[in-house]
Amino acid sequence: MDRAAVNKTVERVWDEAVLPSLCELVEIPAVSPAFDAEWVTSGHLDAAIEHVRAWISARGITGADVEVIRLPERTPLLLVDIPASEGAQDGTVLLYGHLDKQPSVGGWSEGLGPWTPVIRDGHLYGRGAVDDGYAGYAAITALEAVRAGGGAHARCVVLLETGEESGSPDLPAYLDHLADRLGTVSLVVCLDSGGGDYERLWLTNSLRGMVQLDMTVQVLDSGQHSGTASGVVPSSFRIARQLLDRLEDSATGEVLLPEMNVAIPADRARQARAGVEAAPGLVAGSVSPLDGMRLVSDEETELALNNWWRPTLSVIGAEGLPAPGDAGNVLRPSTTLSLSFRLPPTADPQAALEELRAMLSTDVPYGAHVTFGRSEASPGWSAPETAPWLSTALDAVGAEIFDGNGWRTMGLGGSIPFMGLLHDAYPEAQFVVTGALGPGSNAHVPDESLNLAYATKVTSAIAYVLDAHARS
Repeated sequence: MDRAAVNKTVERVWDEAVLPSLCELVEIPAVSPAFDAEWVTSGHLDAAIEHVRAWISARGITGADVEVIRLPERTPLLLVDIPASEGAQDGTVLLYGHLDKQPSVGGWSEGLGPWTPVIRDGHLYGRGAVDDGYAGYAAITALEAVRAGGGAHARCVVLLETGEESGSPDLPAYLDHLADRLGTVSLVVCLDSGGGDYERLWLTNSLRGMVQLDMTVQVLDSGQHSGTASGVVPSSFRIARQLLDRLEDSATGEVLLPEMNVAIPADRARQARAGVEAAPGLVAGSVSPLDGMRLVSDEETELALNNWWRPTLSVIGAEGLPAPGDAGNVLRPSTTLSLSFRLPPTADPQAALEELRAMLSTDVPYGAHVTFGRSEASPGWSAPETAPWLSTALDAVGAEIFDGNGWRTMGLGGSIPFMGLLHDAYPEAQFVVTGALGPGSNAHVPDESLNLAYATKVTSAIAYVLDAHARS
């Protein structure tokens, strides 16, 4: 493959075709269903799907089948099926992205807004620009570049869903529906991630799982004057504190439940160390503590392992606690806490949830009543070992696209449920989980932006990977 021709094609298509259409996509307020109960009638998700469908169809890719798929009572999905080039290996490449967006939220800087595309200092600002509107454009452009450079690619299926920001609730049904059509997937390319800097290509090698549970501790049917009841009836909050002590060492943050802990693989520890050495501040720089506030550790590798592989507990909500201005001298009848655990990538979330329920409901102090509300358990994901052909291709990406800066890997402390789902569906596949999200890209918050130069390089990198895969 003529890699110089690939890179020139990518740059030209981004400038002439991708950027104008992506700006128009930013203007569509395609908020994910979890944040727009009226998404069916508002039609914004359909508008986003149609906009990208029309752009891809107009590219005139030989043999491409572009189809909008709609299962009953599900968000729509865009599927682009492109046949393999002559002589390419068997199997399918699945290239994933999404078109739904986070809500607008307030606080955008002057001159910027969620639905107003603005190009400034090499960045495209607007909601969905980096998370994840560019992904479908990048996938199609990479395929065009492979062909323009005389390269090869296996059969490629571009899948763009519209529910990712809601946790991809419809994706399992679509993967089941499309299983026969997709066939044997040997490479998954996910463009919904990013890295620690813009100097190299980053691959995500792990994601944490998650368990959430609402716990209510009740001691009375109704509140009573604290002068009468305190010292007689135990506080529901104090009992909740005791129960939390079963789960977490409050001095260190260590989660105490065995099902929520795993041994960190040695290769992941090495990769974490290499990542923070390549990009100092990779983890510490991603947060903004108050002046004088210390982080959990002074060692950035330890911070990385804490965030990527060790379980953590956050209390993310509460009920039964009035606002301070409304609080009277009352012994409250109950306290409800929403507990959110981030789990190691390889922990079993269902087993962890069962252990959590048992720990909170057994031998409750004073015989207080503990009940459970909403719960959720989502798996994490750990990437398979990188195949030699892929490692070689990524080395070429670093040498030729990123000026000699070698690729690195990193974990993410959050969850992307569909990655575990895809890994389970295609256990023999290689995974390239990457993307243009980087420092200052501000996904989910005001001033979201896409670094255009970096997005272009990521696109060229995917073209290199597709050609290497076809010849492996």
